[in-house]
Amino acid sequence: MAPPLLVFDLDGTLVDTAPDLLSTLGVVLRRHNYSGADAPTLSDGIGHGARHLIEVALARQNVTLDDAALDAVFRDFLHHYEANICVGSTLFPGAGALLDRFAAAGWDFAVCTNKKEGLSRLLLEKLGVAGRFAAICGGDTFPTCKPHPAHLTGTIAAASGAPEQSVMVGDSRTDIDAARAAGVPFVGVSFGYAPVPMAELGPDVLIDRFDALTPETAARLVHERAGKNPGTSRPAPAA
Repeated sequence: MAPPLLVFDLDGTLVDTAPDLLSTLGVVLRRHNYSGADAPTLSDGIGHGARHLIEVALARQNVTLDDAALDAVFRDFLHHYEANICVGSTLFPGAGALLDRFAAAGWDFAVCTNKKEGLSRLLLEKLGVAGRFAAICGGDTFPTCKPHPAHLTGTIAAASGAPEQSVMVGDSRTDIDAARAAGVPFVGVSFGYAPVPMAELGPDVLIDRFDALTPETAARLVHERAGKNPGTSRPAPAA
């Protein structure tokens, strides 16, 4: 039987990446002769990939670019961001301790993010935690990305897990929609970047800080999911 698996979104859930994403956005917008003044207020555009973040920033300036022009800004963004990916980014408080207590209870971990896989791996390596994840799957890892459930189920498979043994943790509608479609229980964090408060999206469990999430709570969600799907197996309760 596969061990239970905790699957994390990355930006706004596991890592506070806004400082470096928004700094890069401001630099690149100004480089292409657009205003970068509003970049620090655009954290609600994070979570769907850098291209979406750029489009949101330009839309707020009433600017729409054709594909070729947007591609040029996007390439510049990726180049600058890769070189400055971990200047101000940090794990959210309590994330390291959460990984420790879930690992001690027999859980594995994965990351399912719309950030590009290579950038996700680079960031987690610089933060010193990449080796803790059985799979790190980005928006370009599979043919589809969140909110499509195949992104989440593909990540679970890449981590040698099983959907009926998994719980997802995220900060946005994109995350909860992927989890719901995949039939995976969902823990929502209130401290992320989503424009809609997580409490309004109806997660199975809502947490305001990582020390509020325990292996017992996650195991209960898995048990409840198995109860709704009697054909699935039930893991032993977490220690």
